[in-house]
Amino acid sequence: MDLRIFTEPQQGATYDDLLRVARATEDLGYSAFFRSDHYLAMNTDGRPGPTDAWLTLAALAVQTSRIRLGTLVTSATFRHPGQLAIQVAQVDQMSGGRVDLGLGAGWYAEEHAANSIPFPPLGERFDRLEENFEIITGMWDTAEGETFSHDGRHYSVDSSPGLPKPTQTPRPPIIVGGTGPTRTPRLAARFADEFNVPFAPADTVETMYGRVREACAAAGRDGDELTYSAALVLCCGRTEAEFARRADAIGREPDELRANGAAGTVDEVVAAVERYRAVGAERIYLQVLDLSDLDHLELVADRVASQL
Repeated sequence: MDLRIFTEPQQGATYDDLLRVARATEDLGYSAFFRSDHYLAMNTDGRPGPTDAWLTLAALAVQTSRIRLGTLVTSATFRHPGQLAIQVAQVDQMSGGRVDLGLGAGWYAEEHAANSIPFPPLGERFDRLEENFEIITGMWDTAEGETFSHDGRHYSVDSSPGLPKPTQTPRPPIIVGGTGPTRTPRLAARFADEFNVPFAPADTVETMYGRVREACAAAGRDGDELTYSAALVLCCGRTEAEFARRADAIGREPDELRANGAAGTVDEVVAAVERYRAVGAERIYLQVLDLSDLDHLELVADRVASQL
């Protein structure tokens, strides 16, 4: 089982906090460090304030050497697709080809209002997301010396050289995620290298994987070409008391965490991950909410990962 560390910096973290966690992620043998792409905290004041996802990943690209880096997920409402294609390609170059792009439609209305970012209705956001995928992949796939154009409902591109090119070929892996029953599987079948279901029960994850495989078949694509992943909040303790202390530190109830995450004592966390493996998950993003607790990462690397 591939384990990745996933952080929520909008809840209150500096770049130095994220660098410490990323370096611990690398030193302890996890495969990747991911972060959310949000500009407003949820249920907290978020001090000292948000950090930008792609600025963070650019800096980490030159301050780490092995782990993959990515977003779960970047909001398509935040950046123009041509701009994002350039940013991701540049970070991919800076990292030596270690970037994954998770991209979604955006959902958090309050952060848009708080930062003067337009927030269209849901249907339009999905339309814009689809065009983002078309433009970003179109730019990256355009051969050097040729140009790319796009005449869409929401975006147009006129004779772009599609530069710079990412280091990875044919392009950085693209992650599509969510639980939308229709459009999400179709987008995954068309564009994704990985499909992720965040914070959902194992039976919901299994259902979504099945829908993506059906969409792949309808599109004439082998569903086995995709990697299937899930995201779970992490809260692990060597003892019940240590688990309860960590739950309290992130403001969550132990019973709720056990029901909805990779939570409990070591053996319980192993069992939780195995439940998702049983429905087809090949990769788990462990959402770490207390970024000061590096012992938590060490415990899971030593006692959980070794059993998976």
